Amino acid sequence: MDIRYYNRYTNKVEVEKVYGDGAVRFLYSNPIGKLLSGAVTSSIVSTFYGELQSMTFTKNKIPKFVKDFEINLDDYLPAEGRSLDDPYGSFNEFFIRRFKDGKREFNAAENEMPAFSEARYFGYESIQNSYKIPVKGKYLNSTELLQNKKWQDVFNDGPLLLARLCPVDYHRFHYPLDGRVIDYYKVDGTYHSVNPIALKMKNDIFSTNIREVTIIETEKFGKLAYVEVGATMVGRIVQTSDLKECKQGQEKGYFLFGGSTIIVLGEKGKWSPSDDIINNTKNGIETYIHLADIVATTGK
Repeated sequence: MDIRYYNRYTNKVEVEKVYGDGAVRFLYSNPIGKLLSGAVTSSIVSTFYGELQSMTFTKNKIPKFVKDFEINLDDYLPAEGRSLDDPYGSFNEFFIRRFKDGKREFNAAENEMPAFSEARYFGYESIQNSYKIPVKGKYLNSTELLQNKKWQDVFNDGPLLLARLCPVDYHRFHYPLDGRVIDYYKVDGTYHSVNPIALKMKNDIFSTNIREVTIIETEKFGKLAYVEVGATMVGRIVQTSDLKECKQGQEKGYFLFGGSTIIVLGEKGKWSPSDDIINNTKNGIETYIHLADIVATTGK
């Protein structure tokens, strides 16, 4: 099955180039692959494979990856301490590359929420705990996602944005708004793929994968639950902020090797995802959006 998404910048529905497509299909569609998936999605295997990408020999994969996925390295800074002639010392250094200044600017108005990651977005105006909304096999509600009685009712019937990061994407994530962190905790789980092929075969991935939850208090958008979801071969979720005060556009952290997902939940009636995201979601299509572009507004 092709993975199709709407590109906000070309105004077209496009077909995604998938890294590791054959392996994902084998694990979730092949009978033998299904038998092996338990081992592959364990924390030990995923963490080991992710850490392996920090070894020097993995830098040899970078030129082919850049060519195959048409990545413009002129948009990115070299790793700290390295030169433009030899910008990355391992695949992980390349994977967590930073944008150059001016490539993605956070300048949203007070009633706008900028994109917290460069990704493919689904969006919903209301997610209730009393029922489950499936899209391509995904089931979402605050009880299952947050696994915390203190917060699940706060976000019941509220809006939700789901941002899927592909391996080819920029893998740092940012705070969308000014605010303060009022809670942070981890939820143990597995490391299933978040590729739509896997999601179609296993519909509880977002509620069973490992994840980290940050509750943020903002002035205009109310409380937000910011959820980073681990995935197959994601070596680690790294928090680079102090998880106390946050500023719009400030880096919050990054995923080491692998595609993954960020989910942001809000309080009922506080905000709504952008119209194109909502309309495309109703048609089962994600919307590709650059970091810092607008993904939601208040006052609808």
